[in-house]
Amino acid sequence: MSYRDQSPGAARPSEGVWEKLSQIAVKGAEYDSRERQPYPKCLEGTRVDLLNHIYGLLDNPDKSRLIWLHGTAGVGKSAVAFTIAERMRGLKVAEQTTREKRLAGTFFFSRRYTKRCTAGFLFATLAYQLASNFPSIRDDVNRAIHDNPAILDPDKSLQDQMEELFLQPLRSLRLRLRDRPPLVFVVDALDECTFEDEIAYLVPLLGRALREPDLPVIHILLTSRSEAHIREVIHDESVHPLVCEIPVQISGQGVTATISLDGADVDNDIYIFMKHSFMKLGSRYSNFPQPTKDELEQLASRAGRRFIVASTMMNFIDDEYNDPHDRLQLMLELTSKLLPGTEMYKFYDRILSTCANPKRAYLYLSVVATLTDPLPISQILELLGSGEGKDVESALVQLRSVVDIPTDSSLPINIYHSSIRDYASNPLNCNLTEVQGMMPTHSLLACSSFRLMIQNLQESTALLDMLSGLMVQSQAILSHDPQTLKHSLASMVQQAEPLEVLIGLLWLQGDCRSELHFWLKTLGGCAWLQTRDVFDWLKIQSGLDWLQTQGGFDWLQTEEGGDKWLQTEGGEDWLQTQGGLDWLQSQGGLDWLQTHGGRDGWLQTQRGIDWLQTQGGIDWLQTQEGLDWLQTKDLEGWLQTQGGLDWLKTHGGRDGWLQTQGGKDWLQTQGGIDWLQTQGGIDWLQTQGALDWLQTQGGLDWLQSENLEGWLQTQRGLDWLQSKGGLDWLKTHGGRDGWLQTQGGKDWLQTQGGIDWLQTQGGKDWLQTQGEHDWLQSQGGLDWLQSQGGLNWLQTQGGLDWLQTEDLEGWLQTQGGLDWLQSKGGLDWLQSQGEFYSPQWKKTHGGRDEWLQTQGGKDWLQTQGGIDWLQTQGGERLAADSGRD
Repeated sequence: MSYRDQSPGAARPSEGVWEKLSQIAVKGAEYDSRERQPYPKCLEGTRVDLLNHIYGLLDNPDKSRLIWLHGTAGVGKSAVAFTIAERMRGLKVAEQTTREKRLAGTFFFSRRYTKRCTAGFLFATLAYQLASNFPSIRDDVNRAIHDNPAILDPDKSLQDQMEELFLQPLRSLRLRLRDRPPLVFVVDALDECTFEDEIAYLVPLLGRALREPDLPVIHILLTSRSEAHIREVIHDESVHPLVCEIPVQISGQGVTATISLDGADVDNDIYIFMKHSFMKLGSRYSNFPQPTKDELEQLASRAGRRFIVASTMMNFIDDEYNDPHDRLQLMLELTSKLLPGTEMYKFYDRILSTCANPKRAYLYLSVVATLTDPLPISQILELLGSGEGKDVESALVQLRSVVDIPTDSSLPINIYHSSIRDYASNPLNCNLTEVQGMMPTHSLLACSSFRLMIQNLQESTALLDMLSGLMVQSQAILSHDPQTLKHSLASMVQQAEPLEVLIGLLWLQGDCRSELHFWLKTLGGCAWLQTRDVFDWLKIQSGLDWLQTQGGFDWLQTEEGGDKWLQTEGGEDWLQTQGGLDWLQSQGGLDWLQTHGGRDGWLQTQRGIDWLQTQGGIDWLQTQEGLDWLQTKDLEGWLQTQGGLDWLKTHGGRDGWLQTQGGKDWLQTQGGIDWLQTQGGIDWLQTQGALDWLQTQGGLDWLQSENLEGWLQTQRGLDWLQSKGGLDWLKTHGGRDGWLQTQGGKDWLQTQGGIDWLQTQGGKDWLQTQGEHDWLQSQGGLDWLQSQGGLNWLQTQGGLDWLQTEDLEGWLQTQGGLDWLQSKGGLDWLQSQGEFYSPQWKKTHGGRDEWLQTQGGKDWLQTQGGIDWLQTQGGERLAADSGRD
């Protein structure tokens, strides 16, 4: 049986349905609700052009319109909306009616209230006002609700709500309102609707309603900030033809003017407002001296065409706690530091700076601005606790210019304007140094709420029961859509931080999905990361994935991460993974390697040693941090490992570190000496760096050591002496005048390598030195002179020069010298230069009495050289002696 089919005597449910609608309708959203006091209202004589322009649009009976009034925060949009609504409320639809007014309904959005920050209650609220204004359609509204009670559910489709609660009742008024002035709906602060997708859906629906042919002409005044997402939907082709937008340029009598909320005429309007406000103040304080015209103009200009700033100035001056004249002088001083039209946030900074403790004042202001539903001071104190909330009342009293504090302490505290909420929502908006570094307000409220929840639990098992229930509910949430949970909690919380507490509950139950990793950045998450539970979590894939994120990198810099977990088996295993290796190349990893845990701990482990052999480790050893580590005592043990030996072959080890003082010092150690016997050391000794080192005192000391002599006798040492590096070294003072004078050097000269070297230019040069003279008298030198190399050398200029020295006579007395004189080289020398070089030798006992008696000497006497010599005094004496014999 339908609503209309009930018999007259039957109990009609209309009263119950109407009562239900009255409960759903948001009374606080009506323009004149107590919840909105004090009402923002245009002062008489201000906004004249703007209001007249809007009144003209609203009186147009030709076509339904959407009048969009937009501007920045604080320019007076809500005051205009209230003034328009109040005027329409005073206009009757017809002269003969006493009840029906042109104002059909209002809805003032506000983020401060749960039911006023969503469009879910809009059409139920407008329907209640419309039916109250036109009782004749109440039955239509009741019937729609009776037939479909779910239509009042705020989650119900907006399109269905508009059709049944808004359009159908208006259709019933079409004939009655023919030739009557248009009805007016006022929707204020659309930007205060927190869900942008609702706005994107709602505005086209309103456009559709305005195009309905079966409706009476209606106008909707819509105000909002000039935000991009609202502008986009207003300018959509399905809506924009119906829109009358303000600001707008108008022309009249050849003059073009701009109608807007912040035009040039607003300066005068604000001046009028402030003058009027000071007159009212003077009526209450007879001894209050009125500000001068210049002072009024200064304050009005500093307001920057924003009525909210002007209103805040007056609230500051007339706060009922301080002398208004003193406050006026303080306001003049504060605003003198501001440029005209400056940002509101800078003005709020000045207000905040007058508080005894600006940091605490900002904290409490942000708490009041953040609460989804306002609370009295007593409940704010209970929420924050005696610690954080100890001076909440005294601090907020100092902010009465921006916060409405009722005289009845049981009533909630409210901010005066949404720009205050914007200012207090982020400490970065405040330039006062005391405010920087504060805990996010949402985090503070979440922790405070969680504390109250714990205190109110009656049994210790209750928390686990709650967690279990929450886990069951969480399973219904799609893993790829964490916003679903956020949206479902929108009626309880305004932004994400309180959700962090609930996420923490899920996490502690073991739900550690990557979508919830953001919780680890919260206060609770940071505390959990200090527990041992994190070590177990980091063994599973979810934890390992988190370590690759910035949050994981940051945690590894903490004592818990770097100094503890990385020393565990799990941490060491992770450092071998690609993720761990990548981290070690990051600044965080490099910083950790300088810590006690990295440098003195992990690098001494086998895994650390293995890492130093990787490209990443090799690159690190080139850094200043790596070079510093190479100067420590830890180095020696590592350099004996295969990894250390391999590193010494690299450019960084060979050409870099070994040239440092630390590298040179290490070469003097047993480890360094042993290394020089290896192929890597042999290879290094071929380099310019090694040659430079061998010229140092350390290198010379090493070359004089037993280790060198033994090494140079090895095949590798001999090979090195034949190399360019070795040959170059033998030209140096250390090689030529040092090592070659040692027994080891002399022994080497008897080797094939030494003999070959004596044929080189370096060897030949050395044979001209004093060291060569000493060596040629040694058995080794004498033996060498019998060699082909020695014989060849005697034919050189160096050899010939030596044959004229005193050393020659001694050598020619030896069997080797005598044998040489029998050789072609000796005979040639005697025939050519011998007489010139050593004429006295033939006069000696060795020459005259021994060599000339040999067959070689006798043969020589038959040569032209010998015949010539016999003509000399030496030869004559020899002949005389021979005759006596």
